[in-house]
Amino acid sequence: MLSAQTEKQKQLERERQELLNQISQINKLRQTNKRQEINVLNQVEDLSQKIKAREDLIRVTNKQANLLTGEINKNLEKISALRDELEKLKQEYAALVLKSYKSKSSQSRIMFLLSSKSFTQAYKRVQYLKQYNNYRKKQGEQIQERAALLQETNRKLAAQKAEKEQLIAENKKEQAQLQEEKKQQDGLMATIKKKESTYAGQINSKQRAADRIDKEIDRIIREAIAASNKKTGNTSTTKGSTTTFALTPEARALANDFASNKGKLPWPVESGRIYKKFGTSRHPTLSNITTYNSGVEIETEPGSLARSAFKGTVFKIQSLPGANFAVYVRHGNYITVYQNLINLQVSVDQQIAVKQAIGAVAKDTFTGKTILKFVVYKDSERQNPAEWINSM
Repeated sequence: MLSAQTEKQKQLERERQELLNQISQINKLRQTNKRQEINVLNQVEDLSQKIKAREDLIRVTNKQANLLTGEINKNLEKISALRDELEKLKQEYAALVLKSYKSKSSQSRIMFLLSSKSFTQAYKRVQYLKQYNNYRKKQGEQIQERAALLQETNRKLAAQKAEKEQLIAENKKEQAQLQEEKKQQDGLMATIKKKESTYAGQINSKQRAADRIDKEIDRIIREAIAASNKKTGNTSTTKGSTTTFALTPEARALANDFASNKGKLPWPVESGRIYKKFGTSRHPTLSNITTYNSGVEIETEPGSLARSAFKGTVFKIQSLPGANFAVYVRHGNYITVYQNLINLQVSVDQQIAVKQAIGAVAKDTFTGKTILKFVVYKDSERQNPAEWINSM
């Protein structure tokens, strides 16, 4: 069974590797999309995310180094105690050997036995000699065990010291890289400040366009709920005929299956990174601007395919102004929407499987990046996709 310290170290190492992967992914996507970036705003946003990830990486690495320091100190104490114990065992063993040497002759042992006054006493003396020999043997074994344990502890100590030195060296490298990135960020921010109103206008314009699309998606989903309820003969539900699906037994089973996989659904692309999270947030570069995102935006590599997060039925394909196509997939009373697609590989009323390709992700017209917007609904209510997708 792993000790608490070992488990903590493993958890920190997993966190460290995840942060390294995040930084690597940002670097890879920035390089891929370098020619398509249309303004410095995108570069600053990427840098901000990378700086945050690198600061977290430095923090986690420091925790690892501090944890190792504690383990190293414990092993140093253990080594000191083992050396004292080993020395004591050696002294005791030497005394036993000396005593044994003085009475080692077979004649002395025979005389010791023959001088017994009774058979009982002779038997006890035989047992004593056996116990004495066993004790000597046990002392010898203890010395070997402690020597081996001391050697293993020294080996662990050397490995821990080497690991700590490596972590410290990596942290110094990350610190230097962090300072360089902050300098780049400061330079880009100075450029942005000169044209802040222009960039603010671009962001607000994009937000208005996104709000219009959100309202259109809301309308389509309400119409789909009403049409479904009319088809099933139920036009009155607890929340009204346009807000809550009336489910058939088959649809309810599918919805329950979807709900039971909350937090375990696969990503709607094979690889990528979260570009924008769900909900309301301050803009990472222009702090006086607040934006809202009805789903999550995932940056992926050019040519990547969007894929279904769960089995279901395509009930709507919509052409969105400035956002290419949106594909709606129903899973009982849950709906997933995949925006900014081209080269579709599905059709309306088609039943699709989990991870089935839906279409190619297009380049975003504002950022020049390859971005999929992924939205989740329960009936007519938007959900946070991060709560549904595995490790998002």
